[in-house]
Amino acid sequence: MDVLLNDEEQLVASSAREFLEGECSTALVRQMEEDPIGHPPELWAKCTEMGWTGMCLAEEYGGQALPLTYLGLVMQEVGRAMAPIPLHSTAVTSLAIQKAGTKAQCQSVLPGVSEGKIILTWAFSEQDPRFLPETVKTTAVAEDDHFVITGKKLFVDNFAASNQILVACRTAPASATNAGLSLFLIDSNAAGISHARLRTLAKDQQCEVMFEQVRVPIANMLGGLNQGWPIMQELLDLATVLLCTQILGATRIDAEMAIDHSKFREAFGQPIGAFQSIQHTCADMIISIDGGELLAYEALWKMDNGMPAQVEVSQAKAFCNDKCPAVCRNSQSIHGGIGFMMEFDLHLWLRRVTAWSMRLGTSYEHRERIAQALLDMPGHVVLGQPVPVEN
Repeated sequence: MDVLLNDEEQLVASSAREFLEGECSTALVRQMEEDPIGHPPELWAKCTEMGWTGMCLAEEYGGQALPLTYLGLVMQEVGRAMAPIPLHSTAVTSLAIQKAGTKAQCQSVLPGVSEGKIILTWAFSEQDPRFLPETVKTTAVAEDDHFVITGKKLFVDNFAASNQILVACRTAPASATNAGLSLFLIDSNAAGISHARLRTLAKDQQCEVMFEQVRVPIANMLGGLNQGWPIMQELLDLATVLLCTQILGATRIDAEMAIDHSKFREAFGQPIGAFQSIQHTCADMIISIDGGELLAYEALWKMDNGMPAQVEVSQAKAFCNDKCPAVCRNSQSIHGGIGFMMEFDLHLWLRRVTAWSMRLGTSYEHRERIAQALLDMPGHVVLGQPVPVEN
């Protein structure tokens, strides 16, 4: 993996930053925190013109077929600007449909995504917040040529703005051959669906979505019956690493604000940036962000090249969960009391980085997955003794 951006990648990143600096002010971010939809349609339309919605989709669906690292670069700038747009949920869901959907499903949804006419989201989490198949209790029961879905999903991103939602449902008890989960693509305004907004720390668009006897045609099933868990695993991994890039973008501008502030805020007759403790703190902040970027883009690079990336995804998320909120807290300390005032913009990034770091798996969950992967490796060591490897 080349850790340096090439000219084309640099152009994508710089153009996204320039666009969002001109179009997405902190005043707009604050306004959208109270908006029922959570994003301005005019900004979304301009993002579509930039090609972001179809960036990684195939050309036959109106996309550009670019690598996932390009989408990561855009998501990093989205995080930097705290842009209130449903790009994360739409991109992740559309790529899952492109990979696992039928030709008819792709043709009916993906061109609209590329054109910015269709906003997508996905739903997995329920009362038990762990991202494990056994936590899914929402049921889908076969009835003639339909499935009837009943249950409740939590923390569904951008549901109020979405046109369609990809829902993980239990269609059978777990067995030795599958987890008993199936995925269904459902119109967000279908009869029997209701929702309520959840007020999170980030004040973004997270919803509780209720399904009461929602009838869905069999043709809307993504993948085979009871074969939804492998598809959902890939969706969750992509969603997680793209969330990492978003967190890193927000964290970097937060750190830059602290560094700039340290150059002008004076104490004892000199800028506080002249003090070694502040210098070391600022250096540690940048090191943390750079380390997170290396881990996140390694995971995206592996995905682009068709290589297993579960460990790399969990390494990136565990690292960002620990380091990025710490960077923001240090930034608050460097700013002093002003950093904690609601009228001061710094806390906008603090709230988002803190909230985003709690989504899609805690540090403990991701470290557990890394540890399990190490244990599953042939020839691993337990209590200092090598485990025999079968020939």
